[in-house]
Amino acid sequence: MKDPLIEKRPANKSSLIIWLFVGCFMIFAMVVVGGITRLTGSGLSITEWKVVTGVIPPLNQAEWESEFFKYQQIPQFQLINSNFTLEDFKFIYFWEYIHRLIGRTIGLVFLYGLFTYYMRGVISKELMPRLLFMFVLGGIQGFLGWYMVSSGLTENVRVSHIRLAIHLTFAFITFGYIFWVALTQLFPVKNTNTYAYTRYKKYGWTILSLVLLQIIYGAFVAGTKAGLVYTTWPMMEGEWVPESMTYMLQKEGLKSLINNMASVQFIHRMIAYLIAIAITVLIVKVWKDKQLSSKQKQNAYLLGGLVVVQIILGIYTLLNSVPVALGVIHQAVAFFVFAATIYFIYRLAYASMREKVVFVEDEE
Repeated sequence: MKDPLIEKRPANKSSLIIWLFVGCFMIFAMVVVGGITRLTGSGLSITEWKVVTGVIPPLNQAEWESEFFKYQQIPQFQLINSNFTLEDFKFIYFWEYIHRLIGRTIGLVFLYGLFTYYMRGVISKELMPRLLFMFVLGGIQGFLGWYMVSSGLTENVRVSHIRLAIHLTFAFITFGYIFWVALTQLFPVKNTNTYAYTRYKKYGWTILSLVLLQIIYGAFVAGTKAGLVYTTWPMMEGEWVPESMTYMLQKEGLKSLINNMASVQFIHRMIAYLIAIAITVLIVKVWKDKQLSSKQKQNAYLLGGLVVVQIILGIYTLLNSVPVALGVIHQAVAFFVFAATIYFIYRLAYASMREKVVFVEDEE
């Protein structure tokens, strides 16, 4: 017999929630493919930004040769890949094309969903501005993608690591925003007991800030190829603080902290240690806290487990000089850590309708 106190979510509402999570997954997929694109050196293979017509790849020999000729005009080909054949070019073109195609598909999926659910009357007045803002974020991300690529078409053999960091970080932020909105629909009930959020929100937001900073420096490491140097752990080629880092800091000042390979890798390592310490403190406090629900504790343990996996994976990736597979997995797990942190923060304060009813019944 069904409990009349438990509100059944309308089918249209459930499909809207699925739509939002599908969008989150597609952004995740785009970032993963973006990682493959970067690690295979494919990001500069398409030298033009054609928003509409770019969806159609070369369909015949003449079109392929035309695209290859455009690539031959940029420094990356002239200085690094001058031995490339047309078949080599097709391989790197494939990954960049798929990366852009996923981006276009995300836009279409969100546009279709927005129109469909609006016509069905599923979208509330409070939710509509949030959904429209997603399109703003998507448009900005598309521009940032081209802004990044353009930095490698004239004078550089690869894209600017700073622009790469901006592009990647904004993808995480866009994902985080959509994920949060999806959670508001899945867990709509605010807990009347504010103990958990009041006590642990500072830990959650601190860890989230550190994770975002780590993502930025991960992009710096990737963009400068810093993962290919100092491939030892825990010391960096026999030094706890590499001499080249202190030398460049004296020579170039603070800008060396985002440009020098030794510096960005050292900072990337230090942020990982800070995250590990923060997670350890959180887990110990959560484990001892008898006022938290079992679900809230499980969310913290999940986050802690993912951080441990990510740190081990990061070390293993470094020791193996960043092979493509490990580099992509490392970036993918960063997404899970980011999502788990957001989930932990949100669930401190919100529950589903069923959880709320059970909580009230338990109190009685």
